[in-house]
Amino acid sequence: MVSKNEIKLITSLHQKKYRNKEGLFIAEGVKVINELLKSDFKLYKIFVATESDVSFNTDKEVRVPQMVLKKMSALKTPSPALAVFYIKEAVQETLEGLTLVLDDVRDPGNLGTIIRLSDWFGVSSVVCSANTVDCYNPKVVQATMGSLSRVQVVYTDLESYLEDESRPIYCATMEGENIYTAEVPKNAVLVMGNEANGISESILKLVKNNISIPRFGTIQATESLNVATATAILLSEFKRRL
Repeated sequence: MVSKNEIKLITSLHQKKYRNKEGLFIAEGVKVINELLKSDFKLYKIFVATESDVSFNTDKEVRVPQMVLKKMSALKTPSPALAVFYIKEAVQETLEGLTLVLDDVRDPGNLGTIIRLSDWFGVSSVVCSANTVDCYNPKVVQATMGSLSRVQVVYTDLESYLEDESRPIYCATMEGENIYTAEVPKNAVLVMGNEANGISESILKLVKNNISIPRFGTIQATESLNVATATAILLSEFKRRL
């Protein structure tokens, strides 16, 4: 059984200010929930549709009608299960290997995909500007497909962070050096920019190394790549050199 107040609490978690206030976030989908259950995220409750045969074998599982799940859900087509987890305290990001920095990435799907890519390519830390979309946004959590449990996401002032960084820093720009011929080290920082405006001028002024993905099309009329797609190509190339 779930009360009206609990439904109200869960629907409030669609908004960042209430996630921060309550210290809770939503995860939807069986795979995402299972991945988070295997991690060090602490479970608050799992709500499962009474019409479903899904079960998570926990005493914090609550059966509710599908129509109740629909009220709680942030999705147009709700999953048969929705879980609520406690937000973890942020810890210091890794200072070795490759760190990914995101300057004002706003689209939840892009951030979720980038976190998943970081997990795939063994990048343990993603450092975000304050204006980057919240990694606990329900759409971000779903897009990570559970990778949020294995990648440390930190929000900070990027200018201060980069000024204190001792590793070589690379910005992804249209005018940068060709990534396929550039020399890139094992220990580095890669900065990716906003979907519409790229990397901010204040960040570009701090960085000497600009890299780009060359266009191979005959007409070369495409203005840019989607930020998640570009991140996949660049991470692959950085890691391939190892």
